[in-house]
Amino acid sequence: MRSETDSRLVQLNQWVDQALGIEATLVPMQGDAGGRRYFNIEQKPGWLAVDAPPETEKVKQFLYLSGIFGRHGVPVPSIVATEAEKGFLLVENLGEGLFSKHVNAETAPVIYGEALLTQLAMAQIPLEGVSVPLFDREFILQELGIFREWFVQQMLGVKLGVEDIKVLDTVFELLAREALQQPFVFMHRDYHSRNILLVNGKSVVIDYQDAVVGPLTYDLASLLKDAYLRLPPEDVQRWALVYGDMAREAGLLTDVSVDSFIRSFDLMGLQRHLKILGIFARLHLRDQKSGYLHDLPRVIGYVQEVCARYPELSVFKGWFEKVVLPTCRTQAWYSEDELYVTAYYAGEHP
Repeated sequence: MRSETDSRLVQLNQWVDQALGIEATLVPMQGDAGGRRYFNIEQKPGWLAVDAPPETEKVKQFLYLSGIFGRHGVPVPSIVATEAEKGFLLVENLGEGLFSKHVNAETAPVIYGEALLTQLAMAQIPLEGVSVPLFDREFILQELGIFREWFVQQMLGVKLGVEDIKVLDTVFELLAREALQQPFVFMHRDYHSRNILLVNGKSVVIDYQDAVVGPLTYDLASLLKDAYLRLPPEDVQRWALVYGDMAREAGLLTDVSVDSFIRSFDLMGLQRHLKILGIFARLHLRDQKSGYLHDLPRVIGYVQEVCARYPELSVFKGWFEKVVLPTCRTQAWYSEDELYVTAYYAGEHP
């Protein structure tokens, strides 16, 4: 039944009716962290209707990148019809094959192997003439600022003094500097278990509208240090090094030591995880999307793990343990037991 109070849904339904030449019945699916909404079409189960308000969603960039991926052999859902100015799309419905629902200890080697091959295909997309943002120092620091504002100040209520700001500025600059020393490639920027579909055993990429040109290990950290599941540490290191070998063979990476590559991977992951803490806090506080709160302890565990591994992070580690963790422990979402739990998690979207 169409809700007359939801004008965009009414307009979407009318557009779908016209595009398909039928009176379509739209059935809402679970949403995601963005502002997009997805609807099954009862009369056309092979397609999805998408409401992506252009004032908040990068509809034209999504269409542009779909073409780039298609030309370079990166599997993505087919686009059936679009009305970009309104933010309406009809896309291929590839079913319920979310990576996160199918990964377990038995399937993981094959599934992650496929995901790494798809990641390599993305990284090999030629950069010349590609119109995507550059993940530069300003971009990196802007992301880290989300941690400072939304997680530390807004969610935890921490009032930052001069010394606190100095500690944060120092570690932010370190992470930016380290990231910028890596080879730059085509980067998805959110490549993880909830943005990959498994179709006939192959990885299909979704939610790529925020792609940038950025550091080689960013997508690798997104995949192997996933905010929604934690892999056994030995698997993380082994698969990270497998990808490093693949990247070298593809000419994307010069010969570097194992320790150097893992360090770049770890520090890139720390940058991403600090950003994620801020993003999940913002989703809760600003957007009333609180389903991500239960994933915060896992992300905090990643942060602590990396800080304990590298001496140059000792000052930030001390600050995090003294200023951040005590307040985290008072939060309803916090669980000490969830910090380092290693488990394949076949979960739903929040």
